[in-house]
Amino acid sequence: MSLEEEIGNYLIVNDLTISTAESCTGGLLSSKLTDVAGSSAYIKFNVVTYANEIKHSILKVSNETLETNGAVSPECAKEMVLGLKELTNADICVATTGIAGPGGGSIDKPVGLCYIATFYKDNILIEKILLNADLPRVKMKEEFANQALLLIKKTLHL
Repeated sequence: MSLEEEIGNYLIVNDLTISTAESCTGGLLSSKLTDVAGSSAYIKFNVVTYANEIKHSILKVSNETLETNGAVSPECAKEMVLGLKELTNADICVATTGIAGPGGGSIDKPVGLCYIATFYKDNILIEKILLNADLPRVKMKEEFANQALLLIKKTLHL
């Protein structure tokens, strides 16, 4: 059984819903979750928020956070997941933000850096992922999405 199927089965059995807000994964996490037959029973809302203005207007990430910490930060991931919870009221909310490259990174925020946040039962988990910057962009996004699935599994205590 795939990780997506395991999560989907758990959500169905426990009558839970899930929503995602993605940046660096570009909808790949949503795609993986919806690859499971019957996912319409638990997928509530998925959105790709690449632009900071959309992170701010849709997910209510503060301009202060975006200016001070940047879009690729644990603070932004936290505000993304909280905004998603407020917007959708899904049982579990997941947000991804990072740098898939190639290019665009810095010493402090290199290509391959990703923050993933989950919100479930009033608890927020945030994980920092740092992948090899030489991975091709498609592989980087795939691994970020897989790490998000693993964090969902961890969040749900599966």
